[in-house]
Amino acid sequence: MKILISPAKSLDFKKPLPVSEFTTPIFIQEAAQINELLKKETPKGLQNLMSISEKLAELNWERNQKFAPETSNGESRAAVYAFNGDVYTGLDAYSLAEEKIGHMQNQLRILSGLYGLLKPLDRIQPYRLEMGTSFQVGAHKNLYEFWKNKVTAQLQSELEAGELVVNLASKEYFGVIDTKALETQVVSPEFKDFKNGKLKIISFFAKKARGMMSRHLIEQNASTLEDIRSFAEEGYRFSEEETTNPMQPVFVR
Repeated sequence: MKILISPAKSLDFKKPLPVSEFTTPIFIQEAAQINELLKKETPKGLQNLMSISEKLAELNWERNQKFAPETSNGESRAAVYAFNGDVYTGLDAYSLAEEKIGHMQNQLRILSGLYGLLKPLDRIQPYRLEMGTSFQVGAHKNLYEFWKNKVTAQLQSELEAGELVVNLASKEYFGVIDTKALETQVVSPEFKDFKNGKLKIISFFAKKARGMMSRHLIEQNASTLEDIRSFAEEGYRFSEEETTNPMQPVFVR
């Protein structure tokens, strides 16, 4: 089973790491290629490109100038411990048992606008580049065009016959996967909460639930649809009634 999640805009490069061994991103040269183009952008250009504040634009301009593909200094960090959003709060990789880190490295994949596809222990540097950013790379008019074939082919190459892909990424990031080119089934869980008497997908809760589901699957070394349906954390339970497509299991609370 391969689990796909999104990165996070919020980063943490200071918290002590629970691991000392790291891996290198498979698309490190492509990341360097993209960064060479980002380096040419002025802070004002980044502000307009990414719709961010002047302060954030200055920060990311500095990050782009410092980027060095082969660095192993303090400005690089294992990806799963670098991202700091709601999904990663739910995943809580810092508290994962040591014997489960190997399962995480094998099962979890992080989609990235700069790095394409990351393993949890791949060493990355601070960056900001969302997949949906309208940024041209060579003849490719945007990041989806640049990454789609590369990321899909890499993911397919890592899959064994019959191995499931679990989509716990956002629509923005999962859009880089060409599902028709994958020779397997994709399971896309949904998480719904009651609000004003109705079941709804509430972004904050759904993001955290995706992280919790990822952790559940890693801890169980999951491989089947039943393993996915067994998820029961913080009040969420699989709902047969709300599930109309077995490949889109719905969890409610």
